[in-house]
Amino acid sequence: MCGMPQQPPVRSTPTRPPRPDASMSLLTNVMDHSLDDGYAEAAARKKAAGDAGMPKTLRAKLGLAAGLVLAALVVTVGAAQARVAAPAAAKEREELIDRIDRETATADKLEENIDELRDEVGARQREALRNSGGDQSELVGILSGAVAVHGPGVKLVVNDAKDTSAGGDGDPRNTTGFSDTGRVRDRDMQRVVNGLWESGAEAVSINGQRLTALSAIRAAGDAILVDNRPLVPPYTVLAVGDGKRLSTRFQDSADGLYLHALQENYGIRTAISVEDDLRLPAAPRVIVRTAQPITGKGTS
Repeated sequence: MCGMPQQPPVRSTPTRPPRPDASMSLLTNVMDHSLDDGYAEAAARKKAAGDAGMPKTLRAKLGLAAGLVLAALVVTVGAAQARVAAPAAAKEREELIDRIDRETATADKLEENIDELRDEVGARQREALRNSGGDQSELVGILSGAVAVHGPGVKLVVNDAKDTSAGGDGDPRNTTGFSDTGRVRDRDMQRVVNGLWESGAEAVSINGQRLTALSAIRAAGDAILVDNRPLVPPYTVLAVGDGKRLSTRFQDSADGLYLHALQENYGIRTAISVEDDLRLPAAPRVIVRTAQPITGKGTS
């Protein structure tokens, strides 16, 4: 029996199941190729250049060298500017020194003129005193301090206590009237001078400064001023008069005892001696005043 020729069995090729996201081809492409080709190529070129380019240590050295060159350039420019400005500053300094010298010379000249005018005024005042004094013109000149004098008298030296520092803590206006700091105060010298006048002194000077009836002894801090001129210790007081009698009367007076108490209680140093001949200068300024009697009927 003839039959139909047998056909070889046909193998069926298994087919790959479709991807679930086959319908989303655009999104799939973006996910699979997230880096753009252009960016990828640029990154590759940069990597190649870095691998084959300049070493990092060399680049660091070149950067340091460039920084040093820049710093040197800044220093050089600054030095050049300083050299340019130096002559101008030196010139200004010289001009300032010249101006100070000129002003100082002017002030010295004015001070000399003041001294000359003061001497001239003093001479005229002394002349006026002599002319108005009549027969007693010499005595008027002595008592007013208008003329220099010499003669016997006493020399009294008053000095601060030893190891006395400036600006003590004591109050010179304390209730006892004493200066408890060990320093000689203006009120101490006032009492000394008044005591000498009262004891018979005819002319008095302190450290070469002639005193008159109008002289003022004041204080400026720890300094003593006589007619606004500062004095420094020790204070040497010269008094023209009957030497022995003047010395005895002063030491026995209340002011002499006051000075002795300062010495005993506060260490203020004093020394008095009788001198045969003392020389006192004239007062630098003498004020001339004229008194006139009041005319009219007196009261009974």
